[in-house]
Amino acid sequence: MRASKEFNQFNPRTTLQVDGTTYTIFAVKALESLGYGPIERLPYSLRILLENLLRHYPQGLVSDTDIDNLASWQPDQISPEAVPLMPARVILQDFTGVPALVDLAAMRSALARAGGDPATMNPFIPADLVIDHSVQVDRSATADALQVNVELEMARNRERYTMLHWGQQAFRNFRVVPPGTGIVHQVNLEYLASVVVSSEQNGEPVLYPDSVLGTDSHTTMVNGLGVMGWGVGGIEAEAVLLGQPYSLQIPEVVGVRLSGSLPPGTTATDLVLTITRFLRGQGVVGRFVEFFGPGLAGLSLPDRATIANMAPEYGATMGFFPVDEETLRYLRASGRPEALVHLVEQYCRAQSFFFGPEHPEPGYSVVYDIVLDSVVPSLAGPRRPQDLLPLSGVREDFLRQFDKQLAASTAATVEDPARQLTNGSVVIAAITSCTNTSNPDVMIGAGLLARKARERGLMAKPWVKTSLAPGSRVVTRYLEQSGLLPDLEALGFQVVGYGCTTCIGNSGPLTEAIAAPIGDQNLLVAAVLSGNRNFEARIHPLVRANYLGSPPLVVAYALAGTVLIDFDQEPLGTDSQGQPVYLRDLWPSTEEIRAAVRQSLTPDLFTLSYGSVFSGDAQWQALSAGTSDLYPWDVDSSYIREPPFFQELSADPPPIATIEGARILALFGDSITTDHISPAGSIGPQTPAGRYLQHLGIQPADFNSYGSRRGNHEVMMRGTFANIRIKNRMVEREGGYTKAWPEGVEMPIYDAAMHYQQTGTPLVVLAGRDYGTGSSRDWAAKGTMLLGVKAVIASSFERIHRSNLVGMGVLPLQFPEGVDAQTLCLDGSETISLLGLGGRLNPGQGVNLRIDRADGRTESLEVLLRLDNAMEIDYYRHGGILHKVLRQRLQGR
Repeated sequence: MRASKEFNQFNPRTTLQVDGTTYTIFAVKALESLGYGPIERLPYSLRILLENLLRHYPQGLVSDTDIDNLASWQPDQISPEAVPLMPARVILQDFTGVPALVDLAAMRSALARAGGDPATMNPFIPADLVIDHSVQVDRSATADALQVNVELEMARNRERYTMLHWGQQAFRNFRVVPPGTGIVHQVNLEYLASVVVSSEQNGEPVLYPDSVLGTDSHTTMVNGLGVMGWGVGGIEAEAVLLGQPYSLQIPEVVGVRLSGSLPPGTTATDLVLTITRFLRGQGVVGRFVEFFGPGLAGLSLPDRATIANMAPEYGATMGFFPVDEETLRYLRASGRPEALVHLVEQYCRAQSFFFGPEHPEPGYSVVYDIVLDSVVPSLAGPRRPQDLLPLSGVREDFLRQFDKQLAASTAATVEDPARQLTNGSVVIAAITSCTNTSNPDVMIGAGLLARKARERGLMAKPWVKTSLAPGSRVVTRYLEQSGLLPDLEALGFQVVGYGCTTCIGNSGPLTEAIAAPIGDQNLLVAAVLSGNRNFEARIHPLVRANYLGSPPLVVAYALAGTVLIDFDQEPLGTDSQGQPVYLRDLWPSTEEIRAAVRQSLTPDLFTLSYGSVFSGDAQWQALSAGTSDLYPWDVDSSYIREPPFFQELSADPPPIATIEGARILALFGDSITTDHISPAGSIGPQTPAGRYLQHLGIQPADFNSYGSRRGNHEVMMRGTFANIRIKNRMVEREGGYTKAWPEGVEMPIYDAAMHYQQTGTPLVVLAGRDYGTGSSRDWAAKGTMLLGVKAVIASSFERIHRSNLVGMGVLPLQFPEGVDAQTLCLDGSETISLLGLGGRLNPGQGVNLRIDRADGRTESLEVLLRLDNAMEIDYYRHGGILHKVLRQRLQGR
């Protein structure tokens, strides 16, 4: 029973003494004095979120209503309310981090032009940027692979890295983990995350839970350590960095009860692929998922981290494991100080954040049961992480999935595909991705399998491009200490770099001897990787079938050379005595793996690997852009340019005005994703971006990718809406084309946008349902704004992209149910006016949309304003989040 809420009398501040130090904490259980609770009936993740509200309540960032809405959470109710979240820190990777740093540097330049002190513009909360997305597997299966790939990475990215090196010393609250260290999420798990934060606030020591928002969807990996966090868009991350709260709709929380134990021969990878398939089928998109139950005790923390990492693949906002004894064990095993471990235990127990069998089971929106004993060795593919396949079913599924393409192939049918390159051949076998390289059991398992294969005289097939890209140097050290690294190297699994590599498509080129017959004979070939995503065309443009599997299975498929094999019935090869060798003969036992892990994985490997984590090697230390507080913008740079966002920023925001006489830049159907909108992948020579680079004297061979040039708005705005598969209904062909009116001339979307800008014509984009689905990409919103688009009118929006549009000052509007561009018979020749925007705006109000057709007819309808709260209206009034923050700084706030 809830009492009347006397928040003006309420004070959750109390103290906790740990090891002789008295800390201030904000006690969640204090809410029970107001009639809420019992707090232990709330899911663990919501308890942590509730602490965040209580801690920021005194600063006026949180209202009584926010606390009431969350503390009143009920398992059987869906709340439409949102609450503010102020995370403890932000984490970035280099592809998404460079644009954020460019924006911060541009804000400093704007502040200096206005007479302010640029040194005062810094992240408000700690931010760590880990460089891991740029290394590519150019060289593999050679002793010098790591050295060659690192040198090529530095040569390609010198301008970007020089800016990051400048930012490392120019900004407070900003650290950079240099290239060649590890993958962002594994570095976060093994070193950066503290679980509980101790900081000095107003002269007193305060304890609170570690929490993080990251610019990569797999930020959720740290949920395995009991840390609340998930991936957000770059614009949202920048806003949080600059002191703006993150708005989170109060989630449903799905409980997953784990029971039993994994059978011999199965791995955490098999478990996570099973969980991914199951939860994707249940529909957990946008929900918190929280794991509990007796099966938790048998899962190591790396096992849990593997499951948490894949939360984006099963659709959840988080895949959360509360802090327990295993968390403390891992903190000690990874070299964290004993004082921190003690602090984590005492604080989490005091706050009812500590999980144990003695505590009551929380209430969940729904509970699903997963029995670990039922897990079998599996792959996922050939196109999606949730498409689970038992090993025995891979061959039949491949033949079924690609029957039409196989019929079109000119390759001769061979009885033994393991003897030559043909349909079904594995051409890429990559041990990669933090998802699995963070887990010593599966990495040691891969090494033991390689050792046994080597002893039997087996080798990887010559057409397989093999690679090993550990998520941190800890992995290399324990593989060396166990003596297993030479065995992996003997099969072609030399270390190629410390980064995401094949998992994000940086698999590098196939040799001409392999690539030529794939193209000439239209071969359907495969990749097997220990990654987390396998979408079509993601891994390599020549590879149509991509499978996710455990590191030992990656080694096994490299030995087999084909996915057209039944491991139960067919051997991997024959040994020197001519005896067949089956996968079961090589697969290490659980006892073998655990013994090797105990012998080789010690805390000192972590302290040694992270002892100078922010220093970098000699190449990194040699980079220099000076020590000025202002970044020295180079007008001739093709990688880093000062963006125009703040060039003519007024002291006060101009009044919101109506949008009249706008032209339609593009007219899209349903399910236009941020991959369609945002520049990504290679840059074609004949595209607007390619022409721009050639105008600068850069040859196509040196274009690099859109991702590497995200710090240059000139490249990125030219690549917005330029995806080769995007379909604008104003033209007949696919690709980034449109018609410029009133002439009706077909041209690239960028060229049309520049044509309209010359005449001062505002632009709108029209779309169907689910506009902006997919990974959150900041340039999907930034590029839209720079092209001159003032509003996007769609049947529905993906949540993050809609908020990103608002964050860049682009107005999102929604058609009424049953009405869209098709029902209105629009062809793109019309002009659009949005009336009634002047004066005071209210969330969700109606806006008058007037359509003026080319034949002189006019009609009007009401569309919904998708500014969903007062904060978003304020952002839109300023022209975007960053503009608001900069104006506040100019005014001394």
